[in-house]
Amino acid sequence: MKNLAIYPGTFDPITLGHTDLIDRASRLFDRIIVGVAENATKNPLFTLTERVSLASQVLAKYSNVEVKGFSSLLTDFASQQGANIILRGLRAVSDFDYEFQLASMNRNLSPDIESIFLMPSEHYSYISSRLVREIASLGGEVKAFVPELVYKELHKKMRG
Repeated sequence: MKNLAIYPGTFDPITLGHTDLIDRASRLFDRIIVGVAENATKNPLFTLTERVSLASQVLAKYSNVEVKGFSSLLTDFASQQGANIILRGLRAVSDFDYEFQLASMNRNLSPDIESIFLMPSEHYSYISSRLVREIASLGGEVKAFVPELVYKELHKKMRG
C-alpha cells in the first residue's frame, strides 16, 4: 500500500517549521500533498494563489511533495486526493488538545484516514505563521523564521 499524506494548513506564510516537518515527512511517506486551505475566516495576509505559489516554490526540491489549494472540508479533500493519512504538526503540549479534537472529528467523518503527528525540530517549535506575520507587520526581523523567498515576499507585502 502506498501512503499518501495530506499536510493541511493555511501556510500564511509557510515557515521553516513547516519545511522542517515536510523534510522529515518526505522520507516517511510515498507522497505528500501540502493542502493549502483557503480559510478566509483567518483573514490571511497572502491570497490562496500566493500561498500555493510560495509553498510550491519553496518545496520544489522534493520530488514526492506537491502543493494544492483547497476550500472544502479537509476529509473531503483528502478523500478526493486518495490520501490515507492526515499529517499534522505538534509544536507544544498546548497544541495537543486542539489537534486531538480535530483528529477525533476527522476520524468520525472519514474512518479510513489516519491522523499522524510529527514534531518540528526543537529550534523551530516556537515558530508560527501568526507570530511571523505579527512581527513582520511591526517591522521586526523574521529572516530566521521563513525561507528566503517568503522573507522577500513578506517585505513586499508589508511595504505595499
